[in-house]
Amino acid sequence: MTDTPKTSLATQLIARFGDTLSISTVRNETVAELAAADLIAVATALRDEPAFRFSELIDLCGIDYLGYGQTEWDTETVSGTGFSRGVEGEAQGRFDWAGRPRGGNRPRRFAAVIQLLSLEHNRRLRLRVFCADDSLPMVPSLTLVWPGVNWFEREAFDLYGIIFDGHPDLRRILTDYGFVGHPFRKDFPLIGNVEVRYDPLQKRVIYEPVSIEPRVLVPRTIRDDADLMQAKAEAADHWREN
Repeated sequence: MTDTPKTSLATQLIARFGDTLSISTVRNETVAELAAADLIAVATALRDEPAFRFSELIDLCGIDYLGYGQTEWDTETVSGTGFSRGVEGEAQGRFDWAGRPRGGNRPRRFAAVIQLLSLEHNRRLRLRVFCADDSLPMVPSLTLVWPGVNWFEREAFDLYGIIFDGHPDLRRILTDYGFVGHPFRKDFPLIGNVEVRYDPLQKRVIYEPVSIEPRVLVPRTIRDDADLMQAKAEAADHWREN
């Protein structure tokens, strides 16, 4: 007697939720994309229904897709003996809002990604929920479905500015009191907006505008360096002589 082949998770999700979910499987990882309005109902079903039993929420994080799919690196136009350099200034923190990257492969900027685990069926599932409004990114809170997500949602709120509607205590969790902005957004300056120091005259901590000049070190990739080739040749000669 042979075992019946196990139905794939993607097939089960399509049969159960239909067009509510957009399913993709890459490198054996199943990803389900859905609208924010459907998140609570789908999450509850994934937790409670015997076919799924995703009892564990492993992680929740935010994503900023600003400039997604674009690159600042010269690759095809550099010489064979030169360096590949980031010249367009499109990486995180290297542009102001007016000069932000345009286009990309995503029509919406912010998303919340949820990692689920079914201990009963030994399966994992990734949910991705895009925020409908880039200026006020918001998705429903999952604290009533998986209470342990409380701090994860606070982290995504703190770092990306994503609001989790219905969260019982949505406060910053990593940044300091009075922090301005959300540091994981791609348009957040690398040097920050303010600096903090202790003033011995006032005998208190004070906040001031950043006084340092922005300076970004761009890594370089060696493609074919003549000096290294010469060094290797000299090392080989030295080895033969000795």
